[in-house]
Amino acid sequence: MVISVPRLVLAAPSSGSGKTTVATGLMAAFASRGLAVSPHKVGPDYIDPGYHALATGRVGRNLDAYLCGTELIAPLFAHGARGCDLAVVEGVMGLYDGAAGEGELASTAQVAKLLRAPVVLVVDASSQSRSVAALVHGFASWDPEVRVSGVILNKVGSSRHEEMLREALDESGVPVLGCLRRAAQVDTPARHLGLVPVAERRSDAVDAVGAMAEQVRRGCDLDALYALARGAGELSGAAWDAAAAVVSSPPPPLPVPSLGAAAPRPPHRPERPRPQTPDGLRVVAVAGGAAFTFSYAEHAELLTAAGAEVVTFDPLRDEQLPDGTHGLVIGGGFPEVYAPELSANEPLRKAVAELAFGGAPVAAECAGLLYLSGELDGQPMCGVLDVSARMSERLTLGYRDAVAVSDSALAVAGTRMRGHEFHRTVVEPGAGAAPAWGVRAPERRVEGFVQQGVHASYLHTHWASQPGVARRFVERCRTS
Repeated sequence: MVISVPRLVLAAPSSGSGKTTVATGLMAAFASRGLAVSPHKVGPDYIDPGYHALATGRVGRNLDAYLCGTELIAPLFAHGARGCDLAVVEGVMGLYDGAAGEGELASTAQVAKLLRAPVVLVVDASSQSRSVAALVHGFASWDPEVRVSGVILNKVGSSRHEEMLREALDESGVPVLGCLRRAAQVDTPARHLGLVPVAERRSDAVDAVGAMAEQVRRGCDLDALYALARGAGELSGAAWDAAAAVVSSPPPPLPVPSLGAAAPRPPHRPERPRPQTPDGLRVVAVAGGAAFTFSYAEHAELLTAAGAEVVTFDPLRDEQLPDGTHGLVIGGGFPEVYAPELSANEPLRKAVAELAFGGAPVAAECAGLLYLSGELDGQPMCGVLDVSARMSERLTLGYRDAVAVSDSALAVAGTRMRGHEFHRTVVEPGAGAAPAWGVRAPERRVEGFVQQGVHASYLHTHWASQPGVARRFVERCRTS
């Protein structure tokens, strides 16, 4: 199979240069021309893809060579870009920045090479003039395999400033494909973990994306950018397919009645019957809404391919789990922002606890771990785990190599996965009698909790790298 989707990678010399604004604006501007635009984000970021989805009307997808491996980058890209006229890939950090201590691994430069895609460098020009040429020349010549094929100048102060920048770049050999002035209306509010997700500011986000598109239409040569995208090299290989991935994954060992340390079940919380669904399907409820916005689209696709009916619910609004729920997935997000509202929804908290204490499989990552705790910043949570959680001044951030310590609804002990931590909270204690993971870097430690069917951890993982996780989880839903 030959993959020939026109594509661009938007990169920058460093974080804060305006990649998200320019990439999102380009996506929206091209979509407004009637093109089917496939949005992608390098790295583990969950928030930027929400803005990309708003700009294109398609699911924003991540391309992370650390979490998924370099061999899956092109197949995952092709899966997301299937049937599209153009793909725009937003980079992460600076062009050549990747996983700490791992060379180019997981960098935007590496992904651009794997996709044989031209790179457009977004440069914050607010405090420079002629020096911009030296900067661009350095980035363009650092790695001959990276095709830096154009520049978009961002935060330009005036017409005279633009003229000086263009004159300087005439000597660099890298064409200027856009020049954007400072514009307050395209700014996106941020807080302790980055931009505020789309789900929390839908109306304002729509307006902001519209402003980004208009700024890009006025300041960028869209015809030249599309021509550049059409010059991307062809890729060979098949697109990633969830059904094929699940079929080819190792069959899950038969689940045991109780995994890890069993939690005491309060006598006033009787186990409720779980109704059967047609054709052997099992409902897997996935937390969504403003408090739980972090998820990879491939997780739901893998669960569906493994035989689950995936139903989204909102812990801020829904007082019961979806009818027929046999399993529960609670990903990342911002429960710390909504702790009072989550706590006030006592019926749902009790329903989650009943499901977990009844032995159903529950997969919780980061925010999900906080939601299952006894309390979060003094607010009662679901009480599934005998831990307390609180906000912290310290940011925990980075990739992790992990190995499953305990058999769980997700994996057998010894299963190796790569993950990512990103939080400003602490749970005490940090691990249970049966920990979820042993991790390396920044120090060797165990973390997380395996308790009956519950697997709860701070670690974000990408199941495309281990499709057997979804297969095992759904199998546990059938037998629990």
